[in-house]
Amino acid sequence: MLERLNEAMARIEDDLEGEVDVKVLARIAGTSEYHLRRMFSALAGMPISEYIRRRRLTKAANEVLSGQSSLLDVAVRWGYGSNEAFARAFKAMHGVGPQEARASKKALQSQQILTFRLVVEGSSAMEYRVVEKDAFTVVGRGTRVPLVHLGMNPAIVEFVKGIGMPTLDRMKELSDGEPHGMLALTFNQEGVEEGSMLDYFQGVVTSEEAPEDMETLQVPKHTWAVFTASGPYPETIQYMWRDVYTQWFPSNSYESAEGPSMLSTKIDGDQATAELWIPVTS
Repeated sequence: MLERLNEAMARIEDDLEGEVDVKVLARIAGTSEYHLRRMFSALAGMPISEYIRRRRLTKAANEVLSGQSSLLDVAVRWGYGSNEAFARAFKAMHGVGPQEARASKKALQSQQILTFRLVVEGSSAMEYRVVEKDAFTVVGRGTRVPLVHLGMNPAIVEFVKGIGMPTLDRMKELSDGEPHGMLALTFNQEGVEEGSMLDYFQGVVTSEEAPEDMETLQVPKHTWAVFTASGPYPETIQYMWRDVYTQWFPSNSYESAEGPSMLSTKIDGDQATAELWIPVTS
C-alpha cells in the first residue's frame, strides 16, 4: 500500500503543470477515489487538493524568484487565469504577494514532496467487529459545524444544548435499533484541517415516525466496521478516529465507503466508552 501511495505522489509531480486527476491517482494506489482522499487526509494532515495546490505554489515561487518569466506567465503556467487570482493564492501560502516577493527576495514557504514510510505503531490491539446492516432511519436534528481536532467542539456543544434535554429525552425514547441509544452522525466532511466543515446529526435509530419537531435521515444498506474504545473524554474518541485511518485501514483489506460515520458515547465523569461505526467496503 505504501509503495502504491508513493507511486501516486510521483504521478502528482508528473502532472502538476496540467490536470491532476484524482481518479488516476486512486487507480495507481489500488483503491477508490473516496478512500484515497480519506486516507491521504488522515496521513498527510491536509486534503489531497490542498497538497496539490501547495506543490504548484511552491513551484511557482521558484519561478517568481528567478525572474526569468513574467508574473502573468507564471500564473498561467500554474493554473491561474489572472494575476489577481494568482496573487491572492500566492499570498495565502507565502505571506507576501508575488510582486513583493520578486522585488524583495523574501523567504517563502515550501511544500516538500510527501513520501510515505512505515512507522511501527499499533503495539496495542484495536478492538473491532464487522456488521452487515440493512437500510435504516435515524430521527433527530442536524446542522453543519467546523471540525475541531482536540477538545470539545463548541459548535456541537451549542447545537446540542439548543436542542434541550426534554427533546433529547424524547429522542432516546424512540431508539429501538442498533446502534442503540443516542448517536452522533458525521458526513459530507470537506477535509481534515481544523475548521473544515461537516454535517452533524444528533439522533437515534428507530422504526417510529419522526415527531413534527424532528428531522429524518435515511441511511442505506452498508457493511460497517465497528470500533470500541474507553478512556479520558474527549481525547480517547479523537485518538480512535485518528488510529482507525492511520493504522487500522492500512493494516486491513477494507476501505472506507461513502456514508455517515456514527458514534455512540457513554460518559462517566471524565471517562468515556465509545463505539464508532464506519461504512466500509472490502
